[in-house]
Amino acid sequence: MRAQIMLAVAGLVVATASVAGEAEDAKLEQSMSSLTSTNEAAGADGDAPQRQLVSWNEYQGPFVTARLGGGFLWDYSGYNQDADSEGQMSLQNKDDLRDFRLLLKGAFPKLPGLSYTIGYMYDKAADAWKFRQTGLQYAIPTLHGNLFVGRTKEGISTNKLMVGYQGWTMERATMNDALFPILADGIKWMGTSPKGQLVYSLGWFGDHFSEKQSFNRSDSQVVGRLVWLPFLLSNPENVLHLAVAYRHANADDGFLQLRSKPESYEAQSYAIDTGKFAAQGSDIVGLEAYYRPGSWTFGMEYYLDQISSRETDDPFFHGGEIFASYILTGEKKPYNTATATFERVSPKNSVFEGGKGAWEAVLRYSYSDLDSKAINGGKFWRITPMLNWHMSDNVRLEFVYGYGILDRFDTKGATQFFQSRIQLQL
Repeated sequence: MRAQIMLAVAGLVVATASVAGEAEDAKLEQSMSSLTSTNEAAGADGDAPQRQLVSWNEYQGPFVTARLGGGFLWDYSGYNQDADSEGQMSLQNKDDLRDFRLLLKGAFPKLPGLSYTIGYMYDKAADAWKFRQTGLQYAIPTLHGNLFVGRTKEGISTNKLMVGYQGWTMERATMNDALFPILADGIKWMGTSPKGQLVYSLGWFGDHFSEKQSFNRSDSQVVGRLVWLPFLLSNPENVLHLAVAYRHANADDGFLQLRSKPESYEAQSYAIDTGKFAAQGSDIVGLEAYYRPGSWTFGMEYYLDQISSRETDDPFFHGGEIFASYILTGEKKPYNTATATFERVSPKNSVFEGGKGAWEAVLRYSYSDLDSKAINGGKFWRITPMLNWHMSDNVRLEFVYGYGILDRFDTKGATQFFQSRIQLQL
């Protein structure tokens, strides 16, 4: 299986290199707008890049259209732990496959408004291929929205809604991963106000088809999100995004477990972990604020989780993140006004066109608290400075340093993180 994956990756690399001499012909005539209003049609696993890497991956037929995409991540994680940290977590340096997936998106010309997405990912841990974001979406212009049925993101947390390939950091914050599954099966409505200043979603999800999936954490859940874009009409160049979200979930078979690795997928141990405990459900409230003036982007998300558990006296957990990002080469981080999410950075001058690509500096602080009442899941904070090198629309390298403190097992341990990533995206 590894050999097959590496062959596929080699094909992506060769295609990336060969585009150097032809990229000018594929380059869009106009520079990328600072705001995008593309629909979330067919799935949120990645929108088409500004420069087309290849031409063979699209089909325009009378009854169906299709665009084949894919992604590949290879990660390295190294650790320097003090004695207390070594007693809390067993971590060994490691590099390995992080993600390999195929994506197919399209529409049905004879059925206006109907589109589809199919995501198929190789799960390295399980050594198996699994369906990711997959379903049908129907656009209803008169209601300024879309209805999605299938496997998708729940609709809470901008950072979770964004494609993992397009985030500002290598991994999501510990509290984000502890609280929210990456996917769920159900039905979700996504809409905007007539002028677009309000973006909202409401979804219901169940585990009838995903009981055996690793992302399943609840028997059922209802999730809602409301985003206000006050500058959209008066000053669209400067994005201001203010949001509130709510999630009510019924515990999976009467039990809950919140846990997360220390923002390192390759880590062999979890940093925070409540263990499995009896519970009836949980109610989460989330607050978000993002501001993008030019090449800067500032953001924060914070989540409050009230657990319903007679057995453990209703514990309360909380945590979130705050970050700043600056693109040194002058590009702006694109913002999708239809989905209220940020998208991939597109360099003004690709490395494969003789340019220097786009360089992005990021600083993030994250915090998680899973200690409450009878539950001792631990507290963890981490500060992460890093550099992203967007070599082209399809190739990105990440260079990460992190320093974290874990307060658990009656001790505080310090860990330094040294991480990097090779990312290819078609």
